[in-house]
Amino acid sequence: MKNIALDEFRGSSLFKDMSNDELSLLARLFHEKNMEEGTTVFIENMPGESLYLIGQGTIKISKMIAEGDEKTLVILGPEDVFGEMAILDGAPRSATARVMEKAQLLSIKKSDFDKLCEANPRLGIKLMRNIIRLFSRRIRENNDEYKEMLIWALAKQG
Repeated sequence: MKNIALDEFRGSSLFKDMSNDELSLLARLFHEKNMEEGTTVFIENMPGESLYLIGQGTIKISKMIAEGDEKTLVILGPEDVFGEMAILDGAPRSATARVMEKAQLLSIKKSDFDKLCEANPRLGIKLMRNIIRLFSRRIRENNDEYKEMLIWALAKQG
C-alpha cells in the first residue's frame, strides 16, 4: 500500500465540505491498494480494521446464510464506501467483500482514524459526520440490500 493524493476523490461524500488542507492531512492516513478480480478484501467475522473507498472497480458485499451458501447484499462501484463500521466500533466484519472487477481501493485504518481524532478532533468529527451521513442516507433510500446488511450487522453486534 502507498499513500495517495485525495484531490481526484474530492467529489466523494466521504470528503464533503473538506478544505484542501484537510484533504492533505487525510491523504497521509489513506493508502491505495490495487486488487485483482476475485480477490477477497475481507471475510465475515474477521476483525474489522479499515474503511474502504472505491476509486475504480466493483466490490460485492455478501453474507453467508448457510454452509457454502452466500447471499449478495449489494454491489458497489467507484466512490462508494464500505467497511465504515470497522473504524467506528472495531467489531468483527458483518459481511464479506470481494473484488468483482479489478479495483483501486483507498483505505484508512481504525488506528489511524483514532490518532486523527486525538490529534485533530475537528477533522475527525468532520470525517465521522460524513461517514454517518453515508450510513443514514443508505437507510433513508429504503434500499433493501443495505437494510438487510445493516440489520445483519446490528444483530451481530447485539
